[in-house]
Amino acid sequence: MSDPVLRLSGVSKDYNHGLPSEVQVLRGVDLAVRPGEVVALVAPSGAGKSTLLHIAGLLDTPDEGQVAIAGEDMTGIGDRRRTAVRRADVGFVYQFHHLLPEFTALENIVLPQLADGTARAEAESRARALLDSVGVAARADHRPAALSGGEQQRVAFCRAMANRPRLLLADEPTGNLDPDTSDRVFAGLLDLVRDTGLAALIATHNLELAARMDRRVTLDQGHVTPD
Repeated sequence: MSDPVLRLSGVSKDYNHGLPSEVQVLRGVDLAVRPGEVVALVAPSGAGKSTLLHIAGLLDTPDEGQVAIAGEDMTGIGDRRRTAVRRADVGFVYQFHHLLPEFTALENIVLPQLADGTARAEAESRARALLDSVGVAARADHRPAALSGGEQQRVAFCRAMANRPRLLLADEPTGNLDPDTSDRVFAGLLDLVRDTGLAALIATHNLELAARMDRRVTLDQGHVTPD
């Protein structure tokens, strides 16, 4: 069995939120996601799934516990190294696409590659290939405002995959779409993930979508448990 791309060990996180006592969001979470595996993270609203994803993606730090990506312990590393790992090894997809409105679909996928040092010609070639893989190659030169919601989210998937990450983290990636569009867009995401063999952790409250993934874990009362 291959080593995990993502491993959370004993991860805990508390917030105060101005209350007299702390709110314990995560309580000793243990979770591993391996290459080629698509894991559904199912959680009720407010259970802390976004916090878990932010910690897994190095956007936040745990109060206790360890986060390892591709075998490297991320505990205590500096901001520069965290930024480098996020840019090279982690792709993010959110419920809202967050595309840059002044740039075309193609440019939204090219930009993160340029920031990572990829030559423009190579970056554009990869961007076009990614857009083609999710069926929106014909929309490459359109800005986000000219795209449908499903098209925008497909472009967001491509942007997350632009730098060939080892780990994809998605937070309700189809939650802003109608059911039919959600189904089609999610199928495109699964195909993209499985074709690349990366590890994916996808938070959703949609049990039908969760059933299409390799396995499901539930976050409740601060704990992650397998289903």
